[in-house]
Amino acid sequence: MPGQVIEGHAKYEEDCRNCHIPFSRAAQNGLCLACHKETAVDVRQGTGLHGRLQQQPCRSCHTDHKGRGARIAAFDEAAFDHGETDFVLRGAHSSPQTACRSCHLPGKKYREAPSRCIDCHAKKDVHKGRLGNACADCHTESAWKETKVDHDKTRFPLRGKHAPLKCESCHKDTRYKETPTACIGCHRQDDKHKARFGDKCESCHGDRDWKSLRFDHDVDTRYALRGRHRAITCESCHAGHLYRDKLQTACIACHRRDDSHKGTLGDACGNCHNERNWKETRIDHGKTRFPLRGRHDAIECKSCHKSAVFKETPTACIACHRKDDKHKGALGESCGNCHAERDWKRTTFDHGKTRFPLLGNHSRVKCESCHRDPDYKRTPMDCYGCHKADDAHEGQEGTKCESCHDANTWKKARFDHARARFTLVGAHLVVPCAKCHATPRYKDAKSECFACHDRDDTHKRRLGTLCETCHNARTWKSWDFNHDRKTRFPLDGAHRNLDCHACHRQPVQTKASLPTACISCHLADDVHDGGFGKQCERCHVTSSFKRVKQRLGAGGEAAMVALTCYGVAPRAGGGCGEPFGWSFDRREH
Repeated sequence: MPGQVIEGHAKYEEDCRNCHIPFSRAAQNGLCLACHKETAVDVRQGTGLHGRLQQQPCRSCHTDHKGRGARIAAFDEAAFDHGETDFVLRGAHSSPQTACRSCHLPGKKYREAPSRCIDCHAKKDVHKGRLGNACADCHTESAWKETKVDHDKTRFPLRGKHAPLKCESCHKDTRYKETPTACIGCHRQDDKHKARFGDKCESCHGDRDWKSLRFDHDVDTRYALRGRHRAITCESCHAGHLYRDKLQTACIACHRRDDSHKGTLGDACGNCHNERNWKETRIDHGKTRFPLRGRHDAIECKSCHKSAVFKETPTACIACHRKDDKHKGALGESCGNCHAERDWKRTTFDHGKTRFPLLGNHSRVKCESCHRDPDYKRTPMDCYGCHKADDAHEGQEGTKCESCHDANTWKKARFDHARARFTLVGAHLVVPCAKCHATPRYKDAKSECFACHDRDDTHKRRLGTLCETCHNARTWKSWDFNHDRKTRFPLDGAHRNLDCHACHRQPVQTKASLPTACISCHLADDVHDGGFGKQCERCHVTSSFKRVKQRLGAGGEAAMVALTCYGVAPRAGGGCGEPFGWSFDRREH
């Protein structure tokens, strides 16, 4: 024997044939099922865990001969698929908080766990068994308090507002059969009629909404409700008991206080008024001497009819609109010549037939914006007459605003800058007006380059303030100055390679000008200390200050410029003494 069997199989251990059939492993399953009859029934009927598993030898899972204390039926509870059993876990049963031991008690087989709701939830049965043990007929596995009872199968189907109510709203103390089905049983406190309309609430009210009525006053009574009568409450007319106090149907019976005519037009209110609105009348004013048109058709009767005697009402416009006459009578009393009934502020007057047709923004402004005097003929027609306060130029550009502005917009001008003293060319064409014109006083703007470009002057005024001498309007970085043609000092030799600032060192106003004498720049370079005078160019050349002028002699040898000594004392032994002046020999030069 390979080892001892488990404690439950110990009594069969002496005879191997109790569990094994020689030379037939497949027959071993039959011996297992012969002992484990409950499992055999599951396998045959396809129920339970073993009946749903794929057919396989019992020893695949339950291998014995591993000792008396071995657990040959052990399994992982966490990984076990309860869906393979007769009791599939759903809702709260499948929650991780629900432990196996909640249903599978210790010392009992797993198959012995109860499957009826009442077996586990008897303590939670608030009905105390009055509704039987079929808990699943009403409750669900998601939550014990969640029910799925079909109330339509009872004597009181739930409809309208009853459907979303909680059970305890009607079923007090979980006593269901004793719950009343009459409306007044639950809604006595909601009866605002105080029992004046009886106890049969359903004759008027429905279960969709307590405030909505299904009583058809048009069919069930001799007085059909129309217009505002349909929207008012029952108590507005039925002040007494519904079945004892009869109501009159004449309008004047309820609306005597609303009769502003004080009985002068009789009691037949329906001839003019209707049920939609007491103030709304159906009298055809078009058949009177004053047909209502435009705004007259929308105003209340009392706006014109100050008294209940309607025939005394005047028909002339000025009779009602004298306070609205802003012309103060200057244009007469025939208001209809310009105004219409649609709108008092809107006129039918054609301004295009006057000497001042309304164009652009003028066609959208109010009349009083220009016509401030009731006498319209005194209104000025020139722009400056109305727009003097808008003249940001403060009179600099004259009073003919139309030369630049038009009626479409005051801020947009069509001024041609080419006609001004400062024609826009180059980069000036794309510069906004405000860049040069700091204020609308345009003539205050300076035309000198330096007035706007002081910050752009990298020369620091060392070349003067006449920027246009070198620069042009296309771009500030582009410049062209010919020193040879535009000045009396042509640049040659070493002067040509010098920077402008090498000579122009000090800031100057307007035009940059310097003396042309060599000594004005080269005084510090004069090694003669003024001994040869100030005309350096007689000896020196512009290519180099150290280089002097030379000439060729008759024999071809280089000879210095001959200098003639004059004004000196003779030296003993011949020659000249210290000179007090020199002069060029013109012939040799």
